[in-house]
Amino acid sequence: MRRARPTLRALRDDLRLPVPPVDDPLDEIDHPVLAKASAQFADAATSRERIRVITDQILFKVKIQRWRAAAWLEADLAWIIAAGTREDGAVDDFYTALEADAKAARARYNTVHAEAITAATYVGHLLPAEEDRVRYQAESGVRALRRLRQAIHTLTCSSLHDGHEHSADLGTSVIGIQVRADDGHETYCAVRITGPVPTDLVALVLELVPGCDPQSWAPEPRMPDRSLIGNEQIWSTLMDPHAAAKLLDTEPES
Repeated sequence: MRRARPTLRALRDDLRLPVPPVDDPLDEIDHPVLAKASAQFADAATSRERIRVITDQILFKVKIQRWRAAAWLEADLAWIIAAGTREDGAVDDFYTALEADAKAARARYNTVHAEAITAATYVGHLLPAEEDRVRYQAESGVRALRRLRQAIHTLTCSSLHDGHEHSADLGTSVIGIQVRADDGHETYCAVRITGPVPTDLVALVLELVPGCDPQSWAPEPRMPDRSLIGNEQIWSTLMDPHAAAKLLDTEPES
């Protein structure tokens, strides 16, 4: 399961939090309800308590400290669609209020729709809306950039430690990086990309290589230890020695 995330309505109206910029994914918001939901739904074997007073959708209870929430599962993602706090002396007042709201919503829905809802409740107005889909899609670019940056950093550090070429499969293409830092000589860095790659992605990859001037890359006919193979593009440049020294102190992430 992916980390739990709130709907934008729940974030604004229930958790009373501002909507962060798109480069701050909603599933990374620091809030006890979201942390509890992420842990609760991380393992399918973990027991879950259903909100049985809601009958038109399958919702689950999320409880931590004084917070109460309703989670709705979509594939491998838990959405927090409603949240609130437990008042002193009350047992499940949030869920009682949720039931009342859902029954009122059902009545309103049936008043204006020819095809009535037969269930006792209606929570469709709380489920992820179009704005939530748009936000999630926008965040996907941020997540992809983070993965690419981390992969390039790891490849660079790994090669700097042993001098060999290290590569990562990105799905539609493969990136390989080889860094040579011989004693008393300049630090040479070569990047190869295999597969169909848009020009803007090539520029982004080269820009993300740590310690290298993005404007200094030049095309190469071969990698340091081998010739060009198949559908490869290769570039090289010199790495800043101070940046290389810092990277050497960094353990490559697996």
